[in-house]
Amino acid sequence: MYSIGLMSRTLGRKAFKGRGTLSNPPGRFERQDIEEVHDGWYEEDQPDTIATSIEPDRARGIITRNDSPDIPFEQSINPYRGCEHGCVYCYARPSHAFMGLSSGIDFETRLFYKADAGRVLEEELAKPRYVCKPITIGANTDPYQPIERQMQVTRAVLEVLARTRHPASIITKSAMVLRDMDLLVDMARDNLVSVAISITTLSPETKRVLEPRTASPQARLRALRELNAAGVPTGVMVAPIIPAITDHEMEAILEAAVAGGARWAGYTIVRLPYEIKDLFRDWLTQHFPDRAAHVMSLIRDMRGGRDYDSKFGERMRGTGPIADLLRSRFKMACKRLGLNSGSREMPDRTELFRPPSRGSSPQLQLGF
Repeated sequence: MYSIGLMSRTLGRKAFKGRGTLSNPPGRFERQDIEEVHDGWYEEDQPDTIATSIEPDRARGIITRNDSPDIPFEQSINPYRGCEHGCVYCYARPSHAFMGLSSGIDFETRLFYKADAGRVLEEELAKPRYVCKPITIGANTDPYQPIERQMQVTRAVLEVLARTRHPASIITKSAMVLRDMDLLVDMARDNLVSVAISITTLSPETKRVLEPRTASPQARLRALRELNAAGVPTGVMVAPIIPAITDHEMEAILEAAVAGGARWAGYTIVRLPYEIKDLFRDWLTQHFPDRAAHVMSLIRDMRGGRDYDSKFGERMRGTGPIADLLRSRFKMACKRLGLNSGSREMPDRTELFRPPSRGSSPQLQLGF
């Protein structure tokens, strides 16, 4: 009875084990909308789980350029499309629509990895016109989501960056980042890398329904401590803040991160573009029915009366009294804890960059 990839609604919605969303709505570019209708006859049991599928993404390039004034980097690498972490609020979900897939269950289960990532990255870095600028890994989907254990795409990217002495920063919710400690420590010796751990909540119960396949809050704090102890600069992202769900934890998260060695911090307000707003409403109704309407009301108060406002300068932090209060709380907490007092969130040391060889000819190796 379930057609993953086409189904727009489900009968008797309930959460799938280890998945964040409850449905699989069609992408906004789809012309067909298939809906289940009960015919009164035999009904198959709804599966409790959905397997993950992995396919190669043979993009010709791996570095994405960005010119948004809201984001502090110009270049990024996303080793994967889709994310098995299953965070219901993920702003990257609508990107699956460009592939004819759903931002719901498809985004969590139909995953794509950058094939030959190391080779493709070397080719890009070796181009004569390439200008070395810091690269952020994981700005869209998590570079250390569970399939990284098998695919090791992020590892391949880091190996190239370490070998070429290219500055980079990493954003993740996973303690798997500790696996690559050898590369990170090597890059950190030359101030070429930093790691930001994203922590939305310190409550294991809230994490379980909000970010089902992410590392526990305690594991993320342990990763902060171990990275810091090894000399890798670390920070924390309190992101996203969801009013009446996680906003009360802001100061506690910052305090726990500082105890683990975090040197800087940032935050964002939950963003609900395109299909995410409906997925998020369903999630609220399922897990927080007592306050679902109130949460959406608070979000609209920070978005000019809408579910989402994409305006540059406002989309990350919101506007209005509630957004102003969160901004003040964050600023005061950071000042009290000594965060953001000079440490660089983005390593920008580019003078050590050594482009990969572009061929076997000596002339090519010399850059002529």
